[in-house]
Amino acid sequence: MNNEKLFVEISPAEIGNAPRLISEDWMLITVKDASKVSGANAMTASWGFMGYIWKKNVATVFIRPERYTYALAEAEDRFSLAFFGSKHRDFMKLCGVKSGRDMDKIAECGFHTVELDGVPVIAEAELALVCRKIYIDDVKAENFLDSAPLSYYERDGLHRMYVLEIEKVYAKEGGEYHN
Repeated sequence: MNNEKLFVEISPAEIGNAPRLISEDWMLITVKDASKVSGANAMTASWGFMGYIWKKNVATVFIRPERYTYALAEAEDRFSLAFFGSKHRDFMKLCGVKSGRDMDKIAECGFHTVELDGVPVIAEAELALVCRKIYIDDVKAENFLDSAPLSYYERDGLHRMYVLEIEKVYAKEGGEYHN
């Protein structure tokens, strides 16, 4: 696949409604994984946010230590966030319930990765953010001022939070996220 033809670079300001993108459309956190035929692992995430801090455009994602993606994210400085819009909901579901320990989720769905700026990106995505880790911290139970969110952690551990600098944003030309 020709990476140059798949995506066009856009400004982070053109991303649009980030809360909808993450909570309703969901995103895939895509990290290098040399053990996979596709060369990457993808994990569905519906928690996170985008904004501006430290004079940088950022995205923040949360990964539980129990997840296969966690060790991959710890080992890599850069990875991508992929958005599909209304397309490929089944793929998004599979990447949220199946583990990369057991399968190559990207290959299983017949999808492909391309490398943009040295980072794996799912070629079928409508929007891709190439990101670099700039801050990490663990969510701590004792820091919750409202205990209600702790109900999300009754069976699994607390997340690690990754603040990612958005280095580049790519949209599929003529796609759902490209004007």
